[in-house]
Amino acid sequence: MLELEEVHTYYGTSHILQGLSFSVPERSCSVLLGRNGAGKTTTIHTIAGLVPPRRGSIRFMGREIAGERPHRIARMGIGLVPQGRRVFPSLTVEENLTVAGRSGPSGDGGRPWDLQRVYELFPALRERASNLGNQLSGGEQQMLAIGRALMTNPRLLLMDEPSEGLAPVVIERVGEAIRRLKEAGLSILLVEQHVSLACSVADEVLVMNKGRIVWQGSPESLLSDRPVQQRYLGV
Repeated sequence: MLELEEVHTYYGTSHILQGLSFSVPERSCSVLLGRNGAGKTTTIHTIAGLVPPRRGSIRFMGREIAGERPHRIARMGIGLVPQGRRVFPSLTVEENLTVAGRSGPSGDGGRPWDLQRVYELFPALRERASNLGNQLSGGEQQMLAIGRALMTNPRLLLMDEPSEGLAPVVIERVGEAIRRLKEAGLSILLVEQHVSLACSVADEVLVMNKGRIVWQGSPESLLSDRPVQQRYLGV
């Protein structure tokens, strides 16, 4: 589904991604873990076209997308759930969703994502459909951000820190939604710092440090590897 090979990304003179290479198989959930500053969000932004890489290859479904404009990448079938949710505060829940709507087949092989299907995944959004984005709780805003990305009917969903700032009970609801999306067949690349959430949804875990992948394996292997957790995750 997605393959990065020797990707180098800079912010000004700061060399953030330093030869990053990994792949995301189709119909799976791959999770990027790492401390703050490891390069996780930069990875998401680079894939989505928000920060172009200076060197390296990014292939989506066999097509080179490195350096493409963000709107073109989105139209190819990559949906983004950004860090911090970034819902439109002056639009209602329903307007936040419909503004992102794009027709076409769903990436999970099911019926296309529309308002009805998003409301089935997140019933709380149906109840708050007429509320403004800035009237929602943090958990409701996160559900809205995920629903908005799904309305683009993506083949690959990029999720950047969806558990950030949420209460444990809400984190579990977000995790359940991710598991349902994965089981439905959607391909997911999830950036997280919440290790237990990450390992509960991941097919494969990738640990980042200083712009590179330093460990790769199953969730079970990571949970049993205390030195890796302590060295790279601070757990």
